[in-house]
Amino acid sequence: MPVRLRHLAAAALCGAFLSTAHAADQPGNGGPAYGAELQGFAYPWPVGQFTFPSQRQTLTMAYLDVPAPHPNGQVAVLLHGKNFCAATWEDTIRFLTAHGYRVIAPDQIGFCKSSKPPAYQFSFQQLARNTHDLLAHLGAGKVIMIGHSTGGMLAIRYALMYPQDLTHLVLVDPIGLEDWQQKGVPYRTVDAWYRSERGKTAAQIRAYEKHVYYADEWRPDYEKWAQMLAGMYRGPGSDAVAWNSALLYDMIFTQPVVHNLPDLTVPTLLMIGDRDITAIGSDTAPPAIRATLGHYPQLGKAAAAAIPGARLVEFPNLGHSPQMQDPAAFHAALLQGLAP
Repeated sequence: MPVRLRHLAAAALCGAFLSTAHAADQPGNGGPAYGAELQGFAYPWPVGQFTFPSQRQTLTMAYLDVPAPHPNGQVAVLLHGKNFCAATWEDTIRFLTAHGYRVIAPDQIGFCKSSKPPAYQFSFQQLARNTHDLLAHLGAGKVIMIGHSTGGMLAIRYALMYPQDLTHLVLVDPIGLEDWQQKGVPYRTVDAWYRSERGKTAAQIRAYEKHVYYADEWRPDYEKWAQMLAGMYRGPGSDAVAWNSALLYDMIFTQPVVHNLPDLTVPTLLMIGDRDITAIGSDTAPPAIRATLGHYPQLGKAAAAAIPGARLVEFPNLGHSPQMQDPAAFHAALLQGLAP
């Protein structure tokens, strides 16, 4: 499909994702319903709880802390994306712990099993500070920071704030490699994001992720993660989930990291699925602008050139989530990239 048509199709699906309901996904019609903090959805390891004061309230940050059977003395921290959770790193956690790494995977505030505050000034700096405090609480020491999607934006901000605490920075299809506002994508208010997030269904999530995240492929093992998200929108805390999601989208859209890439000083591995077309807010952009967004083969190369000393690994046939779409290829490249 030509690039322009490919992006128009992505935007059309994104619009469908925001507006098309599916009866089978509605509350009471057979799908799982989870609490606002993902109560009822089991993670593959015990979930820890880090409680701390922030912005005049007490919040709880959920996390996984998985030891290695034969430790190599290194700690890997995994930062999830916007439509992901700590548990979606399951394959990578199993791989890294089998190779000696202790793995810590938090759910950020506003996501998954962590607090959904009614009011919070979300910023990547605040989330980085929360994560830094968690790692200090766990005695992690210097770590390898691995961020996927929105977690890549957070990992970049963390590396800018705490470079002395990282040995490596790994960015897996990070978003924010282009400034959407600067490119002409219209601003969307938090209220507009909230309206689009209310009542989101598995059908919408599935259609969007299939096209944008998985390069038009859908496998049965992806369904668990679509239902994980949809279940929170079916549950009794769905309004808090939608409101926090809206606040988070505003943070992502208004706080680009691309301009700070030259300031990074941590050894960086950039891992890009070349069929990724993720571009936040592109569904509201004029067609001519929309066609210029989300070109990850170009964005990856430009980011690698901007980050001092960065190494770039590309997966030509994979989309936004190479660690889930082809775990074997991704993990082999990750292990090679972390080698001395």
